[in-house]
Amino acid sequence: MSDKVLVERRDHVLLVTINRPEVRNAVDGEVHMTVGRLLDEVDADPDVRVVVITGAGDKAFSAGADLKAQARGETVLPPGFEHWGFAGWVRHPISKPTIAAVNGAAMGGGAELLMSCDLAVAAEHAVIGLPEVTIGMIAADGGAFRALTQLPERIGMELVLTGDPITAARALELHLVNRVVPADQLVDAALELAGRIARNAPLAVQASKRIALGLRDGARAAEQVQWELTREHAHSTSGSADAKEGVRAFLEKRPPVWTGR
Repeated sequence: MSDKVLVERRDHVLLVTINRPEVRNAVDGEVHMTVGRLLDEVDADPDVRVVVITGAGDKAFSAGADLKAQARGETVLPPGFEHWGFAGWVRHPISKPTIAAVNGAAMGGGAELLMSCDLAVAAEHAVIGLPEVTIGMIAADGGAFRALTQLPERIGMELVLTGDPITAARALELHLVNRVVPADQLVDAALELAGRIARNAPLAVQASKRIALGLRDGARAAEQVQWELTREHAHSTSGSADAKEGVRAFLEKRPPVWTGR
């Protein structure tokens, strides 16, 4: 197991922590591979019934992809394992229920990680946003369409098109998270919810999840068209001059100059 991902067993619950607080728990290739392999192990382990994922510290759940690592030429989606999606997680559904414990900012890929979990508990100071359009990108790990299935359509569109974040209180009001709690109670609240699920019959819980989400052979068939569209548009936008300018401007802490090319 990598030092960048901490794993703790609590009875039948697995607590997974992205341990990169120095970069706001941004995800690099090592985190992606570690989490993706862990999910495969979890799905095959009958003793694990629920998985809780969080980030280290109290500043960020995850700031998304590690843009500085990308700028150095490193990949955050290792070749051959892109199909797992961001953090080895967002396109890697398992039969075991998953809970996000959102301990701060969940931005970009971090918000998409939250949206790919079955349940979510947020700290009072958490904020959730999809700022990709502000740097010339798209929310290519499910956010561009899951925001609209998990929120009222116009609110989801606002999140996707403006890049503006929402607070934990607003997320609760919109049913994007199940609970909002004080920061020092976050992990306990998530583990309590996980424990409540873990007390139920595991085969029945897993079958219920597969039925509810239309899971078959490790995929959600209902999302196939959106994933195909995402792949097409992510390819065209990520190679654009605007996308390159957006990342440069972000790293240089200045406003971007868009050209529409």
